[in-house]
Amino acid sequence: MQPSQADPSTRIEQALKIVRAVVFPVDGVLNGGRITFDSRGGELCSISVRDAVAIREGLKQGLMIAVISGRDAEAYRPLLENLGVIDLSLNSGDLLKAYESFRDAHGLTDEECAYIGDDIGDIAVLAKAGLPVTPIDGADYLRNRVGYIAGYEGGKGCLREIIELILAQQGKWIYTEQPQEESETES
Repeated sequence: MQPSQADPSTRIEQALKIVRAVVFPVDGVLNGGRITFDSRGGELCSISVRDAVAIREGLKQGLMIAVISGRDAEAYRPLLENLGVIDLSLNSGDLLKAYESFRDAHGLTDEECAYIGDDIGDIAVLAKAGLPVTPIDGADYLRNRVGYIAGYEGGKGCLREIIELILAQQGKWIYTEQPQEESETES
């Protein structure tokens, strides 16, 4: 999202209209920045149910979802595959390379990609994505590097907010309440 003289809300609405894919890392966005291990050192995985519902709905409505990780986060694979996510790079070592690989594999432009990141490892991808986003609890220095700051924390509804915003702007979020038309006749 390039700087512009336009009203920021107009720029965000325009960016939301052309997004075809949402890309985000496991740590800080999907898991809320917490990694929990069992007594044997195995990673325990959990995500927000609201985020999970949004991921499924986004995929159902044709939105591409990609999950990436710079560390070995393979423990999340069964959970994400169960949700229908097939674009997974969970041990890439380099988030930018993982993002570019996903983008190129699907013939997408940067403008068609939203990226949600919360910390320094995300800076390079946030600089490329057409709609760079950080959760409200993202690192402070990301606030001037993104086009949108979500009202929810990572792992606590941030994904839901962004996916819902994209689908609503594109007329694909079918759960938006429509105002009831007033009856012309009164009882």
